Amino acid sequence: MKFRLSVLLLVFSMGMVFAQQKKWTLEECIVYAEENNISIAQFELDLENAKLDHSDALGNFLPDANAQVSTSASTGLSFDPTTQEPVTTTILTGNGNLTSTVNIFNGMRNINRLRRAKMNALANQYRLDDLKDDIRLNVANAYLSIISNKETLVTQKAQYAVTEQDMKRTAELVEAGVVPQGDLLEIEATAAGQEQQIVNTENLVLISRINLAQLLQLTDYENFDVADVDLEVPPSEVANRTPKEIYATALSFRNDIKFAESNVTLAEQDLKISKGALLPTLGAFFNYNTRYSDQERFNNVTGMLERESFTDQLWLNDGISYGVQLNVPIFNRFTNRNNIRRSEINVQQAQLQLEQNKLQLETDINQAYVDVISFAKAYEAAQKTLEARRLAYDYSKERYDVGLMNAFDFSQAQSRVDNAEADVVRTKYDYIFRLKVLEFYFGLPIQLN
Repeated sequence: MKFRLSVLLLVFSMGMVFAQQKKWTLEECIVYAEENNISIAQFELDLENAKLDHSDALGNFLPDANAQVSTSASTGLSFDPTTQEPVTTTILTGNGNLTSTVNIFNGMRNINRLRRAKMNALANQYRLDDLKDDIRLNVANAYLSIISNKETLVTQKAQYAVTEQDMKRTAELVEAGVVPQGDLLEIEATAAGQEQQIVNTENLVLISRINLAQLLQLTDYENFDVADVDLEVPPSEVANRTPKEIYATALSFRNDIKFAESNVTLAEQDLKISKGALLPTLGAFFNYNTRYSDQERFNNVTGMLERESFTDQLWLNDGISYGVQLNVPIFNRFTNRNNIRRSEINVQQAQLQLEQNKLQLETDINQAYVDVISFAKAYEAAQKTLEARRLAYDYSKERYDVGLMNAFDFSQAQSRVDNAEADVVRTKYDYIFRLKVLEFYFGLPIQLN
């Protein structure tokens, strides 16, 4: 028993360690966000409602059926429902009927409502997919922010390690009387500044992890982390495309454009439904009814008063009625005309919104294209600047080691290298994200490979 308990505790402990050590990939984050995002869950419920609307529209083509049963008692003067004769005693009666109606023609409104329900379900699907697209971009941005901050932190720690070596070497030179005490104080100040930068960047790493965890609806911020990725700028052919080519491709698959187009179709269907109210409607009905009374009746055969059984009365007193009904709208206080005008306005608004969405998409693509070009140049310039700063630092270090440069100027040279390295990291991830955005508009999945 003790051995079994020990094994269970060991397995549980290993599970806890594994859970704490789990590091999420971008693909895992995107999938988890899509499965657990609250807004997506709400939109999925809207989609379920839209599917129920389709079922309602389909049911409008079918006849309905309703049954009704009633019983009552009265004292005094009343009428026997089975004979329609007046009686002045207490009487117990019952009635039952079954009614069915069917709509034969109602101005094509049932057909148009069915078409609208189908399009509404599709529109809700487009809206849901568009939200998922936005979440994928947001997750990718937050994910890259963590990687960028982590890489910046690694660079800063490496810079601090170099400064520590310089600080030790300078302390030895001060102790030997080669350099003044002020040089050591200057390098110590530089080290303190780097330590502060490391603390700030560690906070940025934590904040960026929390931001991504919140996007994923996770609350265990302390144990949440992303997988370490040695990410370089990926090659991409999308940057070689023109903005017009990317825009033409985006129009064919973007869910926000499809959603706007479906809204135009929905408005057009609403207009057809409104116009259908001007046409006559034709319906049919069928009714079966029967009744019961507890009154005794004179039997001509036996010459006695007798009460017929409940079952016999239901068969003897039943009847059916059926017919058709035609309604022709003549004047309804301008309601139909105003509804048609409202529907026409909604069509125009939906068309304008579609054009607005297309213009916004074209603007976003052009902005993304310009961002890719500008951040590519910024990244290239940052790399050249870093290379030049490193060469200048090496030269300054040689001069400082032989006593031809004071500690303040040497610290400035090192600070410029630190800033240049930070710029390289920042511009690299800015460029990668903008490149992924442009690929996203071209229909390529968001991947870090």
